Amino acid sequence: MLRRFRGLIFLPLLVFSLIALGSPVLTQAQNQLPYWTEAAPPTVARQELYPEVLNGKIYVVGGLLSPNTGFSAHFESYDSVNDTWTVLRPLPEARHHITLSAVNGLLYGVGGFTGGFPDWRAQPTMFIYDPASNTWTGGTDLPAARAEGVSAVVDDKIYLIGGRVRATDDARLFNDHIASVRNEVFDPTIGRWTARADAPTARNSAAAAVIDRKIYVVGGRNFVRNADGTTQQVNVPNLEVYDPELDRWVTRAPIPQAQGGLAATALNGKLYVFGGEQWVPEQKVFAESWVYDPETDGWEALPPLPTPRHGLGASAIGNRIFVFGGGTQTGGNAATAIHEVLVLPT
Repeated sequence: MLRRFRGLIFLPLLVFSLIALGSPVLTQAQNQLPYWTEAAPPTVARQELYPEVLNGKIYVVGGLLSPNTGFSAHFESYDSVNDTWTVLRPLPEARHHITLSAVNGLLYGVGGFTGGFPDWRAQPTMFIYDPASNTWTGGTDLPAARAEGVSAVVDDKIYLIGGRVRATDDARLFNDHIASVRNEVFDPTIGRWTARADAPTARNSAAAAVIDRKIYVVGGRNFVRNADGTTQQVNVPNLEVYDPELDRWVTRAPIPQAQGGLAATALNGKLYVFGGEQWVPEQKVFAESWVYDPETDGWEALPPLPTPRHGLGASAIGNRIFVFGGGTQTGGNAATAIHEVLVLPT
């Protein structure tokens, strides 16, 4: 029997003893759902990924390479039926932390950083990809440069929430950017960005998914500048839900463990969250994974990632969640092409 405490649902520990935390060897019996298995790795090891599903395929663009002075325009898609990756026409300009959103058969890449660490510079650009012609074209720039935000599509409109913006007009370094509460919507039919209600929490490196036409934003971190000039990246556990129809935010039960640089996807009316990292009070990469049920406002622990990592991507197709890429150490110097799949009950 499940037990709830302050929004968290605890399962018997027996379920989780079936997977060895941090090991790439998948030991859980495959007749016990959910379980982890493996799939074909992407063609390039990258982290800081924001994938999108279009016509049953997963698309991944840009990202940080190892070492973190490298960043990419690489673009590829994954076919889960055949377990194959296909390399596509690269992004016109290399980016990392660029969001990807699907509307009416097209993919929209928005914002992101140029430059390897520490020379990060947020960008306002939009690139539009047409799978039919395998081509990119330019789109409508953001009102202000932004990166490390989350994007979500509701009613064929793209919402870009949070992330980091330039603290000054000439910001050219990682530390020249601050966490944002900005919430803007793009309508492809008129090619225009419009401001909506700010998010309650300023944060970057969060994750988001859409459930019942509402946007669930969870985790991430705030870039804090102390009075003495030093800085900290502090994780936040907040779960906030945005209703585009009402232009209103609601705060729900926080994730049990604050994880930044995590991945999220929605499946069967629930929010699934994977991995991440923290910088304070100690550096750590997470294997912990969670599922949130909006009907109960409760979190439940999932079998942890076989390979702990952050800056990873997660996408759901059918009864499987595909979790790929990311970094196995805090920061940007351990990008991986690992591809693990969580199989759920049908």
